[in-house]
Amino acid sequence: MVTRSVLTGLSGLMSLTTLALAAPAGPGGPLEWGSGPLTVEALPRVTYTAHRGGALEVPENSMSGLVAAYERGTAQVIDVDTRMLRDGTLVAMHDATLDRTTTSTGPVRSLTLAQWRQVRLRPGTTLPGSWRPERPPTVAEILDRFGGRIVLMLEAKDPRSLRKLGSLIRARGLTRSVFVNSNDPGVASRAHGLGLLAQLWRSKAQMRTDRPARWAGFVDVLDVDHKARDIDLLRAVSSGIPRVWAHTVTTPGQRDRALRLGCNGVITDTPGLLARTPVKGVKGARAARLSEGWPVNSV
Repeated sequence: MVTRSVLTGLSGLMSLTTLALAAPAGPGGPLEWGSGPLTVEALPRVTYTAHRGGALEVPENSMSGLVAAYERGTAQVIDVDTRMLRDGTLVAMHDATLDRTTTSTGPVRSLTLAQWRQVRLRPGTTLPGSWRPERPPTVAEILDRFGGRIVLMLEAKDPRSLRKLGSLIRARGLTRSVFVNSNDPGVASRAHGLGLLAQLWRSKAQMRTDRPARWAGFVDVLDVDHKARDIDLLRAVSSGIPRVWAHTVTTPGQRDRALRLGCNGVITDTPGLLARTPVKGVKGARAARLSEGWPVNSV
């Protein structure tokens, strides 16, 4: 038995709650919170997602950064970008090229798995703490490391990878533990048809003309730009889609506005900062709901 400390809010104050984590039981593991993998049904009413692991706090899409995000317990979902190599291997990478985040250059899709294993991530110089260059992970490695231990959000940057991504998720029994994200409603519909949890992200510009109620039958999470107009965010919140999470939040003020307008989650590059900072400007019953997992200062 091991323990993990997570941050929780109680009467506007921060406290530490220790969760007992049972070792995986039986051949179907990992089984850490009871008799099966952690699923979306266990998420709180207001959910925090560590975007690329929390890209202003850890090296994005790196195994060490994802482990840090998991162990810190400041988010209930971890987000990872996925791309497909030339040989069909799915890997963790946001950009189409290696140039920005690694010591290599060139398109990701030109590599084989053997070549991918020679790539080294280059941690940003402004990140807090000390980070070393490391090999970027494959999606299979991420699923094997975190699957069932925390809810994952995998963005399919290459729509052609959707069937392969679904196979990796299904083979591990994680169809209720992993959101598959895309900017394309057609891809979200295909993901739903494959029995996966479908997430659809939309930009500020797209939200001006979107009619998200049309997607309520197949979208599990609507991922909205926090910079959108109030009227567009309110239309998303009233769409009938059960989870509406705002991206990409970096400040408490951005979070607080999204929550005041009715979003029930945020996708953030700074999960540690938000976990330390009480929500402001929320009253009554909604403040009580928010404080289930996070500190709130009602005004």
